Amino acid sequence: MSINKQPNRLVRIQQSFFELPTWVQIWMNFILGPVNLVPLIFLNQPSGALIAALAVGGMLLTVAIVVAVGEFSKLAGAGHVLLWTPLVLILIFARSDGTAAYQTFLKVLLVVDFISLGFDFNDVRISFKSSYFSKNSRNSERT
Repeated sequence: MSINKQPNRLVRIQQSFFELPTWVQIWMNFILGPVNLVPLIFLNQPSGALIAALAVGGMLLTVAIVVAVGEFSKLAGAGHVLLWTPLVLILIFARSDGTAAYQTFLKVLLVVDFISLGFDFNDVRISFKSSYFSKNSRNSERT
């Protein structure tokens, strides 16, 4: 009987998460994730559904990328970049009315996602750059 030494995809994803720096794990679990789920509480506020769709959608798209790749990689930030960039622009330029609590929360969401995008844009750039150079080096080896 042969034992499969290759860990399954979910185990590898979990392992790759725990390989991230501790501060990143804390950021993701206790700040980034929770803050981007809070818009679900404010669905009845002006633009609440749109803000929730972009905030939660950015996380779901990132999860889809992580599952497709099979690990947390720099490419995972693409999910945030694609949906949180318009979210941040909306939060900066098209401020919604609503309750004081909602307004305060939108400021928190803006700060958190803006910080995240600073890392995400760089991670995606590095991912595409390494992918490009890796592809070109393989092509040059064939000729």
